[in-house]
Amino acid sequence: MWEVVSLVKTYVQQQTELGTDEWYIARRIMEKPGPTRTLSQLCREVKDCRNCHLWRTRTNFVFGTGPDNAGVAFIGEAPGKDEDLQGEPFVGRAGQLLTRILEAIQFRREDVFIGNILKCRPPENRDPAPEEIEQCLSLLEKQLQIIRPKIICALGRIAAQTLLRTSAPLSRLRGKVHDLYGMRLVVTYHPAALLRNPHLKRPTWEDMQLLRREYDRLK
Repeated sequence: MWEVVSLVKTYVQQQTELGTDEWYIARRIMEKPGPTRTLSQLCREVKDCRNCHLWRTRTNFVFGTGPDNAGVAFIGEAPGKDEDLQGEPFVGRAGQLLTRILEAIQFRREDVFIGNILKCRPPENRDPAPEEIEQCLSLLEKQLQIIRPKIICALGRIAAQTLLRTSAPLSRLRGKVHDLYGMRLVVTYHPAALLRNPHLKRPTWEDMQLLRREYDRLK
């Protein structure tokens, strides 16, 4: 009991320092789970989602890939053109780079969960709108409830700010391990940003080493 109290106090203090008082994702993930179901079952339930207008322009609903018991979950912001066409996350140039990054820290792509905040591509790859994010959050929560990863990696500013419910800049969020009610979270740059700005590779590598160390510590 005291461990739970301590955990809650630590999390509340952290979120207060980040300047937010809304902690919806973490709270819901840690709620008592309902009937057991798999990611495949959940995908069948939601693949025809029409909760927002993005269903009208999508080619495919991009649910995410990975095992139900993945120890690590990598979460980006939204599918791009290649992902929309193939129905899988991170399959374009940024996805290929992510695969190489995973291999560099001794993770196999098929052993981790890879997904996005949004499951449908915003037109012209624009940033997700707040109302689009809100419509997709409940599905992301359900995915994380099933997986219960030891650690989450938020790829990019939008994913990090959404998961932590903060407007703090990426520079303040990366380089540390955040606590989401028992799940650890590390923030780094989106692989697409590395393709545009090669100088971000070094700090990203530092973030990935931090993730690997924390994962090994939790094993």
